[in-house]
Amino acid sequence: MIKVGLTGNIGSGKSTVAGVFETLGVPVYHADTEAKKFLDSKDVRESLKKKFGSEIFEKGKINRRMLAGLVFNDKQALGFLNSLIHPLVGKDFEKWVGVHSLAPYVVQEAAILFESGFYKMFDKVITVISTPGQAVRRVMLRDDVPEEEVVRRMKNQWPAEKKKELSDFVIYNDNSKLVIPQVIDIHRQLLLLGR
Repeated sequence: MIKVGLTGNIGSGKSTVAGVFETLGVPVYHADTEAKKFLDSKDVRESLKKKFGSEIFEKGKINRRMLAGLVFNDKQALGFLNSLIHPLVGKDFEKWVGVHSLAPYVVQEAAILFESGFYKMFDKVITVISTPGQAVRRVMLRDDVPEEEVVRRMKNQWPAEKKKELSDFVIYNDNSKLVIPQVIDIHRQLLLLGR
């Protein structure tokens, strides 16, 4: 079985691409979604309370918007949060892979695959690329946040060109090519490799 990492900067459309792989019957692990679940674990909550104080809690739950505001403006705070969450996601992914061991290949969708160093765990990496302008507009619409907030989040990610250099496949989601035929082409290649 081949393990494939799927990444791209915020607003690139990697979730849309992940959905196409799922439609093709490929098991996809959504690392960012799973990571949010670990925020509610007791150990993570305790560590966050020690680090950031009880102000980040609202009615006993983590105020995710407030936490995001803290970590996206402070690289050390972001590093701390990632040091809590990434090992938990890594273990969970390995367990998940075991469940899908008969698939020719599996995909993990993750925003900061390169920044976290996790790209080294994968046999192949796919990066989704769009123009910065398109990405900003998508995130503003999706998250209902101002442009400055999106740009601030983007600064925590590697440039798309750097990710492109380290990737085995690149999918352009910038209106220059249709996305689905690009995914199908990569899917065929991965099926051959996974046999």
